[in-house]
Amino acid sequence: VLTFFPHPRQVLQKDTQLKMIDTMEEKIKLLEQWGVAVLIILPFTMAFSRMTAVAFTQELLVGHLNISKIIIGYDHRFGRNRKASVADLKQFGEDYDFTVEEIPAQDIASIAVSSTKIRDAIADGEIQKANLYLNRPFSLVGTVISGDRIGRKIGFPTANLKIEEDYKLLPKHGVYLVRSNLQGQAYFGMMNVGNRPTVSGKKTQIETHFFEFQGDLYEKSIQIDLLEKIRDEQKFDTLEALGQQIQQDKNNCLALLPKYR
Repeated sequence: VLTFFPHPRQVLQKDTQLKMIDTMEEKIKLLEQWGVAVLIILPFTMAFSRMTAVAFTQELLVGHLNISKIIIGYDHRFGRNRKASVADLKQFGEDYDFTVEEIPAQDIASIAVSSTKIRDAIADGEIQKANLYLNRPFSLVGTVISGDRIGRKIGFPTANLKIEEDYKLLPKHGVYLVRSNLQGQAYFGMMNVGNRPTVSGKKTQIETHFFEFQGDLYEKSIQIDLLEKIRDEQKFDTLEALGQQIQQDKNNCLALLPKYR
């Protein structure tokens, strides 16, 4: 697999607010799971963006990689100013003796799936739709850090996730049913993504209460798969009211578990 990093829009549009569905480390892990033997991560720079499609084909695809076949999405464009299309690549294939296999649009429920549609679904909290489009759960990967232990005070200790990559897309604020592999075993839980308005929080935090898990996760890197949204973030008048709602959230999550086990 040949890919670029950073995303071209993050280089060419410095003020872009574009967030990525997967970090590069997450992509590497996924590609390994899918059996990819060789991954080439090409640094995308302003200088590289000026390379013409012909030069890209001649110097990289043919000169360095000596390709005999390339498999590419139907709407892919490449070269300076994205001038070249898949049709142009097929012509280059005839000129330089390689074949091109075009991946058609992937339709789910009569909707052509795209990264934009997936990002929009995640940003809107429509996790089930995003997971359907991805054909896998959308996940968050980070390190468990120490929090202010408010969850512990109201009977729901949480693992607080710190994500290093600021370009990672986060879901809409709210409560989600989640699943994670911890110490070799799958555990379900509920995750809150938000500013915690009940305790006058100022920054977005990711806190997960795992059902039935007993153990120390501090400083460990974990992956949490989001399965379903339970509700939007709310502000409560007291910690007691918050605790009552969290218990109801847990009950709602537990009722959903049979379809995910």
